[in-house]
Parts: sequence; C-alpha cells; structure tokens
Amino acid sequence: MRQYKGWSRFLLLLLLLEWVSAQKLPTRDEELFQMQIRDKFLFHDSSVVPDGAEISGFLFRDTPKRYYFVVEEDNTPLSVTVTPCDAPLEWKLTLQELPEDASGGTSGEPEVLDQQKQQVTVDEGAELFTYKGNDVESYVAASSPAGLYQLELLCTEKDSNFKAYASTTPESDQPYPELPYDPRVDVTSLGRTTVTLAWKPTPTGFLMGQPVQYCLVINKEHNFKSMCAAEAKMSADDAFMSAPKPGRDFSPFDFAHFGFYPPDASAKARGPATNKIPRSYGAKPKDIQKVCIGNKNIFTVSQLKPDTQFYFDVFALNAATNASTAYVGTFARTKEEARQKTVELKDGKVADVFIERKGSKFLRFAPVSSHQKVALFLHACLDAVQVQVRRDGKLLLSQNVEGVRHFQLRGKPKAKYLIRLRGSRKGASTMKVQVSTRPDNKQPFPALPDDTRIKAFDKLRTCTSVTVAWLGTGERNKYCVYRKEVAHDYGEERRRREQNRCAGPGARDKAEKVLCKFFHSDNPQKAVTTETVGGLQPGKAYLLDVYAVAHGGHAVKYQSKLVKTRKYC
Repeated sequence: MRQYKGWSRFLLLLLLLEWVSAQKLPTRDEELFQMQIRDKFLFHDSSVVPDGAEISGFLFRDTPKRYYFVVEEDNTPLSVTVTPCDAPLEWKLTLQELPEDASGGTSGEPEVLDQQKQQVTVDEGAELFTYKGNDVESYVAASSPAGLYQLELLCTEKDSNFKAYASTTPESDQPYPELPYDPRVDVTSLGRTTVTLAWKPTPTGFLMGQPVQYCLVINKEHNFKSMCAAEAKMSADDAFMSAPKPGRDFSPFDFAHFGFYPPDASAKARGPATNKIPRSYGAKPKDIQKVCIGNKNIFTVSQLKPDTQFYFDVFALNAATNASTAYVGTFARTKEEARQKTVELKDGKVADVFIERKGSKFLRFAPVSSHQKVALFLHACLDAVQVQVRRDGKLLLSQNVEGVRHFQLRGKPKAKYLIRLRGSRKGASTMKVQVSTRPDNKQPFPALPDDTRIKAFDKLRTCTSVTVAWLGTGERNKYCVYRKEVAHDYGEERRRREQNRCAGPGARDKAEKVLCKFFHSDNPQKAVTTETVGGLQPGKAYLLDVYAVAHGGHAVKYQSKLVKTRKYC
C-alpha cells in the first residue's frame, strides 16, 4: 500500500510540474519552437489516462507524446487500446522503473522534482508492446504487475488525432460494442440510385443491456477502420492541422486556434444527429457523409449517383461511453442509367421527338458526304427544351430552346453529331428537328417574329365580332385564323396546357376555320396585320389561334388569345 502511495505521489508531482510549466507561455519563435518540441528535455508533455475512459489527443508530426497511468496492485488485468484517426501511428507501452526516493522521501524542492521527472523521461523501462500502422490495436494482459505505465505515441506522416483507452477492469467496463460472429456488412439490394445494406446486430445491446446505435458512413474513396478516421475525413478543412503563425502566443489548450470545439460547446456546435442524407449527396465536393440510424440493422441509402462506386462503413456506437467499433465495411457500384435508344436523323428530313418530363432523348446525325456547315432547325412545341450538340464528343452548342430556332454549325469531314434533348421540370414536350448539310436547303418552319402574341382591340369588340392583330416577318407566309367557343371559366392554366405549337391546322375542325391569307412586309417595323372575326354569338367566350404555315406545310401556332363578345349592343 505504501508503494502505491509513493507512485501516486510521484504522478501527482509530475502533473504539478506540468501545470506550473503550462502557466509560462512565451511568445513563440517558430525556429526555436520546432527545436523545443523535438527535444524531450525542453518540451515534455505528459498526461494521465483515466482508468476506464477513452481520451482524445493530438500529435504534432515527428513529436512523441506520452501518457501515464497507474496499476495499483499486482496480478491486475490490463487493457490498452489506441485508435489512429488521420494517419498511421507508432506507439509502445512500457512499465517504468521508478527511483527509490519516489516512494515519499522527498524534500519537496523543485530541483529534486526536476531530477525525478528527468529520470523517468530518460529511463526506457520494460517494453511490453509496440505497434506501427493505422489499425485499431489493443494490448491485453490477464495479469499485470503494479507500477507506473507509460504509453508513448508518435506520428511521422503529419499532425494527427488519435484516441486512447486504458482499463484495469476490462471485463466489466467493455466500452466498445462487441462485434457479432459475422461482422461483415452485406449489400442486399442494388439499384441505379439506391443501395440497401444489412448487418448482424451487436450482442452488446441485448446481452449487456447497454444503449447501442449504428452510424453509417458513405464515401467514394475507401473504407474506414474507425469512426474517428471517418470523422477526421469529414472535417470541413485541415486548418487545425497547421501550427500557429510565428510570433503568436501559443497554448496547447487553446483549442479554438486548432479548429477544435471547446469541451462544453462540442455537443451544441455539432448539432443533433440526423437520419437523413442530404438531397444533393454525390454532387457535393465533399463526397463523404455520415448518418446515424438508431438500432436498425437494415438501411437503404438513396439519391446516389448512377454508375458510381461507393464505400459503406457501419459503426456500432455505445451511447453511454461514446466509444465505437467498426464492422467490416463493403463497397458497391450503383447500376448504370438505362441506355436510351438513339434516333438516327436523315439529312433534310423533319423528325418528331417526344420528351418526357425531366427526361432525355438522344439523336444521332452522320452525314454521308463531306460538308462545310450543318444547319440545325428546332421547333419546341410545348415547354422549353435544353439542347446540347456534340461533334465527335466536342460540345458545340448548349442552349434552352423555346419556339422556333435556327443554328449554323461548322462542319468537319466524316464527323458524327450527337444531339441531346432534355425536358423541363414543368411537363413533357414535343420537338420537331431537322438537320441538313445542303446549302440550298430551305428552312422547314416558318419564320416568326420575336413577339408571337395576338392583340385584341377592346374598343372594336361587338356582340358578334372581335378585331385582332399580330406581327409578321419579311418572309411571305400563309396565315390561318381559327376560333373555338369555350366556357367562361376557361383559364390561363388550361390554355397553357393545350398550347401545342406543333399541332397544325390539319388537326382542327373545319367549322372552326375563319380564313387563310398571305402576308409579309419589307419593313419589319410595319409587319403588322389585322383581321376581324365575325359570325360570333353575344356574350360568349372564344379561343382564337393564328397559324403561320411554311412552304413545306409545317405550321407554327402563335400564342392563343381568349376573347369575349359583348353581351349587350
């Protein structure tokens, strides 16, 4: 018992020395600081590992750090576990040889204390265990002698974090959840954007009665061997890995300078755990996510990127101790997107293409002869369509197309063109497409003005007629006017849904036809034409449509106009 008191008193004196030295924080000269932290006589940071608790620590590159703990009695079980987080570690466990006067016969003078501390620092002691690597490794002994144990850690790769745990009652403590007999994570279902995982539950929860939950980490690079390794990767940046700038006062306890949360603010700063994976996962620059799912041992990860390999790690977390154990992770590649059939386009022929809401269609054009230019004519019938054109893989065009558009693309001998049409989020769409390498090819669709609205003159409105006007172009086109009686509650939303600009006059009832006429103007500023639509009923609502018809017969509809006749005249 007297021997234990001597070790305890000696350990207390070590801590007192560390506390005293921590109060003297000189302004740091960078060159001197780098020399000091590598000299064990000038800079020695020792700490105590509490029995039965996991601690977190930080290592400067190439700078060893030592921790101490006491085993009170002989024949005591001992377990020591070290978890690397950022990089591989070298660590060793030794049983220190104490000086004889450490048992209590000291005068309390600072010089004597310095000699005792220096002797413990220099003496290597009996080496019990060494390890080098990035695995979670443990030293376990069923019977250990009483004494002062030293755990020394070193990272030669970079500044790094780690966790350490020591216990003299490992059988009863068991802070780390136990793995089942089969610790593998299995992929039970695989889709284009989803992966379903399953694993056997840890026996710690139902055998030991300890609260256990599971956390899942998803990333694109590799599997992780520990939770702290995954959390280190998830850090927003590596600012905490660099030493402070020269000239700044430095304290190893100034956590804010190194990007750590203060102990009392860590839980609040991190926020509560969530079961949801962000919607944009897979598109973020930081391609790693963690989600904690309670005690479920089956989970489906969704909204993943198709045809991409992901790595999945499951960790059993002891909610009482916050210690975790890693299952054997797995990886899987999500399925490819369904390959869509490519539509072959013929030179000079118009193709009708239907595009689903948010869907895509691919068109291919391979000219049979040498060409200098390619004319691309597009007519979006409903909502806007995103158009991309590639020549032999090189992007030539990327635009949203509404109405009628015409593009001239530079040709290349033996080139092949791939056109991708992508629908909008509003709804499905239809598009007419023509490509041609012929220099004399005429535009298949009629030229339209920028403004395709129909204007109604309220002052010219009667009980049986309305007068409307619309803009034309310098190109001589045929214009056909149609009318259709509709209900008074016919709204703009319904009108928009029925606004298919590719449906020509041939789809209309002959009784709805008002007239057809040719019109053009050499002066675009005066290209306006009017028409009076008669034969209407008093107090009725009508939908008026104007179609511009090209020489080849393809028609484009102006924006429909809802008009009402006067009820009393």
